[in-house]
Amino acid sequence: MRDFEYEAPRSLADAVGLLSRLDGRARPLAGGTDLIDHVRTGRLTPDVLVDVKKIAELNRLEFSPAGLRLGAAVPCYRIYGDTRIATQYEALAESCRIIGGIQIQNRASVGGNLCNSGPAGDSIPSLIALEAVCVIAGAQGTRAVPAHEFCIGPGKNVLHPGELLVELKFPPRPPRSGSHYRRFIPRNEMDIAVVGVAASVTLNPKSGVIVAARIALGAVGPTPLLAAEADGLLVGRPPDAAAIDAAAKAARDIARPIDDMRGTVEFRLHVTKVLVRRVLTEAIERARQAPLD
Repeated sequence: MRDFEYEAPRSLADAVGLLSRLDGRARPLAGGTDLIDHVRTGRLTPDVLVDVKKIAELNRLEFSPAGLRLGAAVPCYRIYGDTRIATQYEALAESCRIIGGIQIQNRASVGGNLCNSGPAGDSIPSLIALEAVCVIAGAQGTRAVPAHEFCIGPGKNVLHPGELLVELKFPPRPPRSGSHYRRFIPRNEMDIAVVGVAASVTLNPKSGVIVAARIALGAVGPTPLLAAEADGLLVGRPPDAAAIDAAAKAARDIARPIDDMRGTVEFRLHVTKVLVRRVLTEAIERARQAPLD
């Protein structure tokens, strides 16, 4: 492994200042479950690793009438272990529960998974479906980027040198809302998604008609995808088989998978449609059972 320096600032200002001064020669370290391996193999060659686990803002897990605020360094086990997240932001909890094994979940964070920006990252479709907004800090101040715009290529994102993902903000869940995440893997020993799908659905409490929907896909393009056209086919319609099938087809049509050791293009396209149908069906059922207040 290449030699590197280690810093552990305790304030956001100190972390941003350090990252800015080093201008791309430093990498933030949260869980490190991907980063350390990338340094070991030479894929990344930082001069300094900046441990952000001791910074209060990055460890925030806070509910309010404005929604959920989730610090970028909060580990997975805290997320799926929180009953409020498990019942209101189900897809997020489900994603965190399957990222690696329990040892990984004790270290890995959703923020780190997002910044790794892998097309098959399990948490990213859920962030997109649940309308997360990424709060980014840098020397010039803070900015906000919707989760569906954060990844711009395989392993690439909108962060500039010296910037740091601080937190993710989720809007409050309306009454009669449900979400779900599901992935296909060939076997448990190969737990990188061949296809991953997250969906969020909100129903009209009186009529039962779909009033809002978001579908996101993972592992079928160079970045996770928001299936906006599929969403549009659901809104205003009853949540029946015809609406679900139309949305599943539209979602499949935006997929641009590749052939690799985990699956062929043809197989991934087929699985995308199947998973979208199953995930929507479960999200709709959860919305039907969700409280009215």
